[in-house]
Amino acid sequence: MASGVAVSVEHVSKRFRLYHEKYQTLKERVIHFGNLPFEEHWALQDVSMEIYQGETVGLLGHNGSGKSTLLKCIAGILRPTKGKIRVRGQLAAMLELGAGFNPELSGRDNIYLNATLLGMPKREIDRRFDEIVAFSELEHFIDNQVKFYSSGMYAKLGFAVAVSFEPDVLLVDEVLAVGDERFQRKCLDKIAQFQADGRTIIIVSHAPDLLRQVCDRAFVLENGRQIAGGPVADVVRIFREHLFQMDQAAGGAHAQVPGGGGVVKLGDPEVSYPDAGSRPYLLPGEWLEITLPYRGSEAARAVVFAISIRDREGRLVYATDTKISNPGVVDARGEGRVKFRFESIPLLDGAYDVSFSATSAEGGIVYDLSDQRCRFEVMNPGREQGSIAMAPSIEVEAASSRLVADQAI
Repeated sequence: MASGVAVSVEHVSKRFRLYHEKYQTLKERVIHFGNLPFEEHWALQDVSMEIYQGETVGLLGHNGSGKSTLLKCIAGILRPTKGKIRVRGQLAAMLELGAGFNPELSGRDNIYLNATLLGMPKREIDRRFDEIVAFSELEHFIDNQVKFYSSGMYAKLGFAVAVSFEPDVLLVDEVLAVGDERFQRKCLDKIAQFQADGRTIIIVSHAPDLLRQVCDRAFVLENGRQIAGGPVADVVRIFREHLFQMDQAAGGAHAQVPGGGGVVKLGDPEVSYPDAGSRPYLLPGEWLEITLPYRGSEAARAVVFAISIRDREGRLVYATDTKISNPGVVDARGEGRVKFRFESIPLLDGAYDVSFSATSAEGGIVYDLSDQRCRFEVMNPGREQGSIAMAPSIEVEAASSRLVADQAI
């Protein structure tokens, strides 16, 4: 295991047996000599990756792609059929919040039970108990039996116990969307604290935007195989293109035209703004125009074109489409262009990635997806701070109307 590597996954495969029959009687078992018919299912096939200390890595994929199976293998819950997994340091897995909770016990007792299962000594649990309860926001319910908790309360308590443990490697499986929006922010803030502490984190999620926000790198799994890995932005683009290809395959004849092309094919966008030829950035408040060429088949009679703008951290800044705004649903047969024009960009410093899509007006069938196809930058020459150009009008009402010169301050 190389120096600096926290988790090493070497050619890992995992096989399960899927049984289709179950013999109920002794006679049936004797007749079949105790053998149950089964088929082999490879949940993972020759997966390899290295995750470095202090790195946050995401795993993307559809249901059944093998993400959770890989995480359970890394956690030691499952043993790989082939290959090796090595982990450096203490590991904690947040695979199912509240796993191991006893519904007949109170929240207080379950904190001690779960923390003990995580390997925390009682003296340490005593020291952190109030912190765990405060984080869960269940102070008034902590002595109630867990079976009376709502699913949100159950998840909050499970997350609070899990993050009270401070491992070198943290595994997180689809558990950051617990509770209400405010509590989700607390969860993400806790993850950010772990990152600042230099802990290694592996996150499984169906939400590419979440991985953009918190991860350094990502991997895509499909049918147990690793199909992509690298910087998050590149991997999310590959994942979405793969989704588009699957949508086309599932769409049948209505999602294809003769020759194998899509109903609508998007071209390369062009970005225009004042003095675009002489400087690589806009100034706050300047206009921006993005022209998106397309080619549509005879089936492209009702198409919606969409645009989305994200900052470098993957946060959505703005999104709209032709159905929400003018001109509405588009007859996109033949060749054409869609112009998205913004008369005034209300942004300060930053680089922004732009994505496009063409979908059916009904049913939302994706005809083409162009993720992070172009970028524009905004440079603020002024002294304002933040990300949005608010342009306030400021009035001062004071006993003295005299203004103090800047150099006198």
